[in-house]
Amino acid sequence: MQEMMGRVLEAWAGVPEAASFLAEWPQLGPRRVLEPATLPVCRWLQEMGSDGVVGAIRAASGRLQWRQTYGAGDFGADFLTGYGWAEFIGLRGLMASERIACGILLLAPGIVYPAHAHEAEEIYLPIHGEALWQQGQGEFKPVPVGQAVHHASWVPHAMRVGSEPLAALYLWRGGDLAAKSVILGQQGA
Repeated sequence: MQEMMGRVLEAWAGVPEAASFLAEWPQLGPRRVLEPATLPVCRWLQEMGSDGVVGAIRAASGRLQWRQTYGAGDFGADFLTGYGWAEFIGLRGLMASERIACGILLLAPGIVYPAHAHEAEEIYLPIHGEALWQQGQGEFKPVPVGQAVHHASWVPHAMRVGSEPLAALYLWRGGDLAAKSVILGQQGA
């Protein structure tokens, strides 16, 4: 886990938009003991590389607690088979923090994550795969691996994953770090 956390921090260190979030990064200390849990979307980790931050997360994935915020009534059962996240830092993460949350989002090929918004300010950093990203009422645009996507508080956003699974690190701050997003769009939107 220590290697994974080091790689995650290293990935964020190269993102200028993340600097103010990283000022809140908790000091290394005792880690929470979390019961590992997996989800169907985790199978896509095997198709991702074994180097860098992707490889470190892949190696640690069986020790992470993979979660889902939504249920079948929100976006349907197909969405749930291709969606999941694991928190490294935060209210539910391996390292406790009430100021920021950091983790990874996994989306399977072809998944549409409909428009949603939340109080927390958020930065995504795609580390594997291809996706189109939308902010507000803007057009969906490709965001390459390594290019950060910043969402201010309550800015609607959505993603459409291409033919490769998407893995994106996230940072959240402000508001309730465990709050469920407000759903603004429907599957396929």
